[in-house]
Amino acid sequence: MSLRMFIHGLESNNQGTKAVYFRKNFQGMLTPNFPGSLDERMAKLRALLSGKSDILLVGSSFGGLMASIFAMENEPRVKRLILLAPAINLAEFSPYRDRKLQIPVHIYHGRQDEVISLEDVESVANRVFPHLFFHAVDDDHYLHKTFEKIEWGTLLS
Repeated sequence: MSLRMFIHGLESNNQGTKAVYFRKNFQGMLTPNFPGSLDERMAKLRALLSGKSDILLVGSSFGGLMASIFAMENEPRVKRLILLAPAINLAEFSPYRDRKLQIPVHIYHGRQDEVISLEDVESVANRVFPHLFFHAVDDDHYLHKTFEKIEWGTLLS
């Protein structure tokens, strides 16, 4: 079975709604806490996944940025990305914008997102993820209405 991990957003933690949902519904799914700067968070992520492969990463917002960077750096080890309003529009993702990630990437982004621009994310995603499934949904940044309706059983298998 694939190793499954959820990476929370910048101002969240592993006690947030999404992390709790994954722990409750997907036995063994990792939901670590990532405090600190992007560099500190990435160092922890790399350490947690060191030596692991067949990885399914779910990243929310800033966690989507982290998951995308990890996948760019470790593509042969990552099976799939599921990104929720990912912050791949930030400057920190710039070094990866000329690359192509060949794994399946599923993005769910709210049309009413006032935190991260749907248009900016869609533009970057279309450029770097050739195997992209982009879902613009009638929701906000936190995907309150959409999150539990996502086909998690399929995406995380």
